[in-house]
Amino acid sequence: MNMAKELREGLLLGIGNPLLDISATVSEDFLKKYDLKPNDAILAIEKHKPLYDELIEHYNADFIAGGAAQNSMRVAQWFLGKPKVAIFMGSVGKDKYSEILEEKAKENGLNVRYQYVDEVTTGTCAVLITNGGKYRSLCANLSAANYFSPSHIEEPENKKLIQETNCYYISGFFLTVSPETIQAVAKHAFQHDKVLMMNLSAPFLCELYKKPMRAALPYVDVLFGNETEAAAFAKANDFETTDLKEIAIKISNLEKINAKRKRIVIITQGCSPVLLAKNGFIKEYCVTKLTEDKVIDTNGAGDAFVGGFLAQYIQYHSLDTCIKCGIWAATQIIQRSGCTYEGKPDFAP
Repeated sequence: MNMAKELREGLLLGIGNPLLDISATVSEDFLKKYDLKPNDAILAIEKHKPLYDELIEHYNADFIAGGAAQNSMRVAQWFLGKPKVAIFMGSVGKDKYSEILEEKAKENGLNVRYQYVDEVTTGTCAVLITNGGKYRSLCANLSAANYFSPSHIEEPENKKLIQETNCYYISGFFLTVSPETIQAVAKHAFQHDKVLMMNLSAPFLCELYKKPMRAALPYVDVLFGNETEAAAFAKANDFETTDLKEIAIKISNLEKINAKRKRIVIITQGCSPVLLAKNGFIKEYCVTKLTEDKVIDTNGAGDAFVGGFLAQYIQYHSLDTCIKCGIWAATQIIQRSGCTYEGKPDFAP
């Protein structure tokens, strides 16, 4: 179902934190040493700084182009086939890591519009895989990614790309970096009746970055999250329920500025059904459950889901097709190390 001939460049724009993933299988003791949980995502603090070198020196780590939003854009490009349909913006250092990142992203057909920052290294993310690939703990040292400034989207070429885009996807992780940029893009999307999508991205964001998250949410047309993120959002916002279906409906009913479109909330739950909330109703989508021996690495499953969804959404396919493609993409990605893929996707709705 390749519709590449009908696609144009720059239909989709992702904004987030470009990170070079340093991925390795480690022991529970390694997690304990750095006070990390098996299935979590946090920002690195001082005690985590030695972790990256230790992974590289002692754990045969893989380097993979990463960062949640960039991953989703790469996966979307995989489905779209035509180069530069998707654009990605984020901030990196002027170093070998950003060269690797840009090279990998461009190989995947992405139109990369990095903001380059002097005297700060490109951000890295430790991806710590435990329990035979079932769990992954992410510890991100944002470094240069932290220095994204709204001036980047005001540069004439970037501004033009933003104006010509139909659909925006912003990682929730970007709330820690530049809420001003999120607001600028969100207001542009609203004023021109374009689609804005975001991701809850991590439980800590729902709690510690509640204010900028709630400021962005009224502009969000489609919100993604997994079960732990949705539960954290419900707790932080006093929903007084742990029922995921209720939580999804409540989030979909929160204030929305563009009344022309009802908010869609999509919650993934690993191998349990994906929940879609819209107009006060819930729909469930079954997920392909793989045998344990086929699950290599769950890191990137959520990013891949979004990428598959976006690739179909910008081609005006039904929500059913978008979600089924997201599930198909996530199922492929977890059978590989990191958010990687090969060959051409043979997804059929």
